[in-house]
Amino acid sequence: MTALASATNVSRRAWIALAVVCLGQFMVVLDSSIVNVALEDIQADLHFTPAALTWVVNAYLVTFGSFMLVAGRLGDLVGRRRVFLWGVTLFTLASAACGFADSQGLLIAARFVQGIGGAVAFSVTIALIVSEFPNPADRAKAMSAYMFVAVGGGSVGLLLGGLITESVDWHWIFFINLPIGVATILLGRAFIDEREAIGTDGGVDWLGALLVTVSLMLAVYAIVGTAKHGWGSAYTLGWLGGALVLMAAFLTLEARIANPILPLGLFRIRGLAAAAAVRAFVFTGMFAVFFFGALEMEQIRGLSPLATGVAFLPMTLTVAALSLGPVARMVGRFGPRPVLIAGISTLIAGLTLFATAPSDVPYAPLLLIAFVVMGLGGGSTFVPLLTIAMADVPPRDAGIASGIMNVSMQLGAALGLALLGALAEHRTAARLADGASHAAAQMSGYHLAFALGAGTAVVGLLLTLLVLRSPRPQVEQVRGEAEPQPA
Repeated sequence: MTALASATNVSRRAWIALAVVCLGQFMVVLDSSIVNVALEDIQADLHFTPAALTWVVNAYLVTFGSFMLVAGRLGDLVGRRRVFLWGVTLFTLASAACGFADSQGLLIAARFVQGIGGAVAFSVTIALIVSEFPNPADRAKAMSAYMFVAVGGGSVGLLLGGLITESVDWHWIFFINLPIGVATILLGRAFIDEREAIGTDGGVDWLGALLVTVSLMLAVYAIVGTAKHGWGSAYTLGWLGGALVLMAAFLTLEARIANPILPLGLFRIRGLAAAAAVRAFVFTGMFAVFFFGALEMEQIRGLSPLATGVAFLPMTLTVAALSLGPVARMVGRFGPRPVLIAGISTLIAGLTLFATAPSDVPYAPLLLIAFVVMGLGGGSTFVPLLTIAMADVPPRDAGIASGIMNVSMQLGAALGLALLGALAEHRTAARLADGASHAAAQMSGYHLAFALGAGTAVVGLLLTLLVLRSPRPQVEQVRGEAEPQPA
């Protein structure tokens, strides 16, 4: 076997491994949107009160947002392939429990466990891609495929959720995860290589893991409860205060011990820290469209859940088209930062279209164009942002860096949606008090949410312009290492 043939085989295996990672990612993202469509049927079947029903979603969000940081570091310590497969296995088993649930308590408990499994699997996906694709050009292509699945899974979830709940029943929205999970586990064992891990010889920072997990859990718990209790309530401030105290204790511990679960030196990597902040602000705008856009389509425009999923397809298909190669080629030609700036700017334009569209305007052409513009912006943003974030991260810390990026997205989106939801509800109430119709008042609230989402994307753009830089030296170094060496 020649060296070239060996490299070709490794490359083929890496692309198959990417497909497996994306399959697991698809299952996790699919579940996050498919459940929302079935909430009404779940409520009727298991006799949930409106307040209790929120925990079908919140139980998942609390654990999903809390375990990613620790799970990402666990991947560095014991192996990312192993942690990924652990997460997929736990998620699949919890999905089966959700499907068989015949009581409120069992469903909520299974959703808690499902959130842990999703966090564990999701936390190491970026690190797996980084380790499988050291060449910048291949990595950009791999990231494009990954982001297509991350964005597309949400729209597919809306479509499948509508189809399943209308043709079978809500239990099958969870059972659909079982064949995907089993296939991911079997293929992952066969095709994902286990890279050398740091190991646990130096001990494991169990106290730090406990502190950061509980801190994040309390923060997410407080945020998801703001819709009921409000931001200024003793309930919300108390839980957030507890989260801050635990986070301060965690950071103090990490600065003093020799084997921290979160090496604080990572935050001195300018690209990682700034990219995490940019991702939080940008994803707030994106989630505003998925959440409030779906509400607008169903409550204001009268679309069914299935038709709402179809309405989002132009955005997903646009991301798909960009993921076939254009973004990777643009990053290779112009560098990640110019592409990122163009992408966020386009995203802001799409959000502005949503914020200014009249309530009586037909879907085509204005809203159709808005969805396409959102797809262009989102599809041109995610890959260069992750490229910049991970460029200077040491390979041994790729898992915890992946966790940082994912936690920034989840907490940013949760905090952003809670704030946007509260402000949108306040605007709606004010318009109703002024005598506006219910539909007009709701639409005014949604328009405010879209406008504020555009504002958070503007903050992300400013951070990009002022702080982020394309990692050109690192790109050249990697390219040099990839070139054949003289005999």
